[in-house]
Formats: sequence, structure tokens, C-alpha cells
Amino acid sequence: MNLRHLIFFRELAHTQHMARAAENLGISQPSLSYAIKKLESELGVPLFEPEGRNIRLTPLGKVYLKYINESLDMLSDGNTLIKELINPNEGHVNLGFTYTLGQRLVPELLTEFKKNPDNEKISFTLGQSYSAHLLQDLNTEKYDIVLSSHVDKLGDQDADRLFKFYPIVQQEIKLAVPAGHPLAKKEHVVLADLGKYPMIIFSQNSGLRPLIDKILAQEDVRPEITYQIEEDHTIAGFVKYGMGIALIPNLPQLDTKKVVLRTIENNALKHELFLAIKRDHFLTPSVQRFERFVREYCQKQFTEKGVFI
Repeated sequence: MNLRHLIFFRELAHTQHMARAAENLGISQPSLSYAIKKLESELGVPLFEPEGRNIRLTPLGKVYLKYINESLDMLSDGNTLIKELINPNEGHVNLGFTYTLGQRLVPELLTEFKKNPDNEKISFTLGQSYSAHLLQDLNTEKYDIVLSSHVDKLGDQDADRLFKFYPIVQQEIKLAVPAGHPLAKKEHVVLADLGKYPMIIFSQNSGLRPLIDKILAQEDVRPEITYQIEEDHTIAGFVKYGMGIALIPNLPQLDTKKVVLRTIENNALKHELFLAIKRDHFLTPSVQRFERFVREYCQKQFTEKGVFI
């Protein structure tokens, strides 16, 4: 079936006048008449019938017009979207990131990216979750780019076979204790101090849990674990109410009158965060531009300066 014939049919259905439709289409009346007869022959039904000097749609033509309108409109929308996607100045980026990164890194990246006039029309859809969930959504192409922890496995699949992971920034892991807690009053905190107190820890779903386990294992610290929680701000809330101490990424927006953050002096391990993209997957020019920007910006502003977020 000829796409041009469908366009001719819609125009003729709109005008219900052969000469006017041909003029609007920029073709001759015989060409329009031939296209309609060809279409009717392929369908095996009449689409138009005479009405005085004009023509009108048959009942079947009216039914067919509904679907042609929807199809041509969808095709037009698709063409417009493709043009936007391949135009690096007007594309769209679906970005997923972990909860902690919403405090500083992601707002900073978007602000700096938009300062370039060429990037002003690039739009973003944002989503937050824990690392494993974000990577699942990256695998199903809900996201173009994910900023998260590294995950070894996604189900029974090796994550490195599914994704490319690029290190971008590091977070310092700090001890969070309630204000008034004995460790809040110590000037120097070491890992051995942690074993004396109940601890709230990240759940197994969190990309941070393996790191927390490694930090504690450095000094064979085995605290009593009271709660396992996925999200760091929720952990901080439990700490605030005296339900335990916790090891969490540095959260500069915490109310330090209620929760005190302390550096652990003999911990050398940091939380490394990555930019992840799906392997062997087409990235639109706008997504490629943002991906390059994130890697270059983080390299210059954080890695080269030795700055943690």
C-alpha cells in the first residue's frame, strides 16, 4: 500500500472535492483519481460516493478515515521525535541516579550542562532508586544513563557484560551518630569504636552494602545490627531517633544538630560511583553529549582535585 495514496485519501476526505484536494496536494486531478481508485481496489471496497458535484465518504470510508488519521498522526509524531532525537541541541535524556546524588552531584551537573547555550533545549526525565533497580531499568531501556554504584550481578548475569561502567566520583563514608551519643563527643573515631553500639546498616539490595561490609571487615568489627534499610536518608532518620549508629555516605544537608557525622580515621575505603550505559546500544547525539560532559566534568572538578562529594 502506497503511503502517498493514504495521504491523498485523507486530503480528499477532508475537502470532499476532487479539484480542491488535487490543488492542495499539488497534483493533477487524474493522478488523484488514479490513487483513490488504486486504494479502493486494494481494499476491495468503495471509499467515496458521488454527492451532486462533490463526493462524500461512504460508511466504510468514514471508518477507514479514523484509522488513517491516527496512523498518519502517529507517523508524523514519530518523524518529529526522531528529528529531535538526532538533533543534539534538542534531544532528550532519561537519567537515573541514586538517592544520595540528588543532594549535590546531579543538580550541579544539570546546572553546568545547561550553561552552554547549545544545551538549553535538551530536556531530561529523572528517576531515583537504589543501584540494582536503576541498572535493571537501564537494561530495559527506561534510562539512557544511570549514575550509581557498581553492581557485580544483575540476576544471574554478569553486570559488566551488560553495561559499561565509568568511574566518575567518590563519596567519603562517615559515621552517623545521634547528637549527644558518646562517639559524637570523641575527636578521633576509629573502626574498633563501632563494635560497642547497635548499628543500622544498608540492606542487601543496596549497592553500598558490600562496601560497608568491607569497611567493617578491615578491623573485624561485628556490631549488633538492629535494622537493614535501603535508603541513606531513612537510615539517618533512624539514627536521629537513637535507634543505632550507621555508616553512610557524606550527606552535607543533614541537620547536624540532630545527627553528627564523624570521619573514621583508619578507614581508607571510599564509595566509588559510576556512570553506566548499556553495551552495544545506540545513544542519541544528545545523550552522547551529556555522557561526555559528565565524565569530563567529574574528571576535572572532582578526580583531578581529589575532591569527594
